[in-house]
Amino acid sequence: MKISGLSFSLLVAFSVSIFPSQAQKNLSLEDAIQQGLQNHYSIQIAKKREKQALNDNTLGNAGFLPTITGNFNKNYTISGLDQEFFGGLRAPLVQSGVNSNSSNTGVAMVWTLYDGKGMFILRDRFKELQNLGAKQTEATIENLIALISASYYDIIRQDLRVNNFKKGLEISNDRLKLAKDRFEVGQGSKVDFYSAQVDYNEDKALLLAQEQSYLSTKIYFNTLLVREHMIDFDVVSTIELLPKLKLEELKNQALQQNPNLISALLNKKVADMDIKNLQSQQQPVIDLVAGYNYSTVNNGAGFGVSRGSSDVMNYGIRASINIFDGSNQKRRIQNAKINAEIADLQVLDLKNTLVSNIEKAYVNYENALNLINLETENYGIAKQNIDIAFDRFKVGIATSYELREVQRNAVAAETRLIEAKFAAKTAEIELIRLSGNLL
Repeated sequence: MKISGLSFSLLVAFSVSIFPSQAQKNLSLEDAIQQGLQNHYSIQIAKKREKQALNDNTLGNAGFLPTITGNFNKNYTISGLDQEFFGGLRAPLVQSGVNSNSSNTGVAMVWTLYDGKGMFILRDRFKELQNLGAKQTEATIENLIALISASYYDIIRQDLRVNNFKKGLEISNDRLKLAKDRFEVGQGSKVDFYSAQVDYNEDKALLLAQEQSYLSTKIYFNTLLVREHMIDFDVVSTIELLPKLKLEELKNQALQQNPNLISALLNKKVADMDIKNLQSQQQPVIDLVAGYNYSTVNNGAGFGVSRGSSDVMNYGIRASINIFDGSNQKRRIQNAKINAEIADLQVLDLKNTLVSNIEKAYVNYENALNLINLETENYGIAKQNIDIAFDRFKVGIATSYELREVQRNAVAAETRLIEAKFAAKTAEIELIRLSGNLL
């Protein structure tokens, strides 16, 4: 498909106009991470869950504090009476619409003094759940930092590829002008001129596709930072690597500080505490109980007490123990022990997977480093070949096909170098994330 110069210019102008130029500014990786951590919904959700765990970690929730309840009742009655007495000792009593009322006000307290140390176990359990919530938040933060970092360097990769294709297009443009001039003065063939035109159009199409990919990557990145999708920004188009990472250090650090592994260990602690908590429920429970009640009565009937009140205070100690509940408590303890065994297996599985992932990422990392060295050399040779081939083409020694092949090799060599640097950087980020060093 042939794309005219005017059509290409309009398409590029439209693509660039997607982003408002007045909003364009430099964006560092550190600033992007800060915005992501502040705005991203996953961080907000993780922090709210962590706050829930903090709210649950109280003495009252563990059972250390007494429970006090109050009650108030007020009852009204309307009744009728028709009574006759033996021996005519008194006249018959006939009444209707007799209004009476009574009230009862009370407060009761139960304070557990001993429950087989269950309250102490629950206190420690809530503390570990709070620690677990903090570690889960940390894991969420590290995952987001890794994602933002990899996406940031993907933008750099896309930008470098755009510049690479632009350089290739410049060569094609110079070749097209030279072929056209030769054809017009009768020193070149029409085939060479048309071939140069087709190759130029092909390179323009490749550049347009790459610019579209670059803009799409920016839109995704803005979405990741939870900000206006069309905000434009610039990045420093270099991919710098850290000093070479060491495999054994990464594995040792991961086994000590990887937040997902620490979360699994905390889950194992919680599972062990669940066993102890259920076992404590087999012990007697001793409660301190106390209460106070105040009652009043207003009797509208013409006999008995017309009105009165009373107050009662009671206190004492109550003891209870589960003697038999259909072996349900035993069943719950057995299941809790199985859960603890599962949690232990999950820790071992996570350790195994963690070390495996580090080793696989390190293989990718080393391979990318080796490719960088190789492709750096290839790119240097390819650039020299471009200069030589173009000079030969100017004097008519090299053919149009030879120049095109040299040009393609140069573009491909730089593309491979860009991809190798990006692969090394993403592997580096993943290794740091797995080792728990991103924070």
